Amino acid sequence: MYVMRTNSEEKALARPTFQSLLEQYGRELFAYLWRMLGDMQQAEDCLQDTYLRAFRAFEKTAADWNYRAWLYKIATNVARTHLKRERRSDNRLDGLIDHVQHDPLDVVTHHDDVEEVLKAMEQLSFRQRTAIMMRKYSDLDYAMIGEALDCSPDTARAHVYQGLKRLRARLLVDSERGGKAHG
Repeated sequence: MYVMRTNSEEKALARPTFQSLLEQYGRELFAYLWRMLGDMQQAEDCLQDTYLRAFRAFEKTAADWNYRAWLYKIATNVARTHLKRERRSDNRLDGLIDHVQHDPLDVVTHHDDVEEVLKAMEQLSFRQRTAIMMRKYSDLDYAMIGEALDCSPDTARAHVYQGLKRLRARLLVDSERGGKAHG
């Protein structure tokens, strides 16, 4: 039996154009990569690499794909590869501190706090750090995070929970050390 589809059903099944995906998700992917890498130029480079990899694979996608999660997965893999190549710790904090706040007084006031959080984030596993950034900064749900990280939504939720737990504990220990040193 042949089922005739309406125009609206055909449009719903139509795959978006690659350009429309870039327009829709480009800014948030850049922000995500910038947070992951801590450097604007590296984020731009990784975003371009993400676009290139996505473009090469785009023809193999289906109309019903979750393109947002797919792009985050590619961006995450690009960032992971980049971080493995770079393997630097303290230098990644340089530059990010300058870009986080626009008011010079805010930079002075919040410099230590931002640096502490970034250092504490670096102590997390890559999956925990990535899951937290996807959840807290990109507002992805656990199903999308799971797709991007090749895990179940429950595992994605666990990565966020455990990462935040470790982050809070690390920041508490660091603040207690700072209080004793200054007190």
